[in-house]
Order: sequence, then C-alpha cells, then structure tokens
Amino acid sequence: MNVLYLLLPLALLLGAIAIAAFVWTVRSGQYDDLDGPPQRMLMDDDDPRLPDRGRKRLKRRRPDASIDDEDTKGGDR
Repeated sequence: MNVLYLLLPLALLLGAIAIAAFVWTVRSGQYDDLDGPPQRMLMDDDDPRLPDRGRKRLKRRRPDASIDDEDTKGGDR
C-alpha cells in the first residue's frame, strides 16, 4: 500500500510531461504537413549527381619514371 504513495504521483508526473511534450510539438508545427514529406520522397529527382567534393584525381607516375624523364628531356649532359 505504501508503494502507491510513490507510484501514483510518479505516474501522474510522467503523464503530465507526456501531455506537455505533445502540446509543445503541436504548437511548434510538427504535425502541420503530414503528406508533404512522403510525397517529396517519392518524387523523381532528375538533377545530376554532384561531383566529388574536392577530390583531385592525380595521375599516378612511377617513382623512377619522373627522374628518368627529366634527365632525357633536358639534354644538357
């Protein structure tokens, strides 16, 4: 019986918090447009994909080729 003195106010407090959270979401407009997001999700998006962000594709050179190429191009020897 003594447990009821703790559980009953605790249940009422949790219920009041739940009702206050629901009222807050309604007032802030969370439930205004329930059909828009599902419709936007199903719409076909024909925009091209964005390019990679800042990735530069560098040509891979052989480590020994750059030294050999510079020596043969100069012709100063």
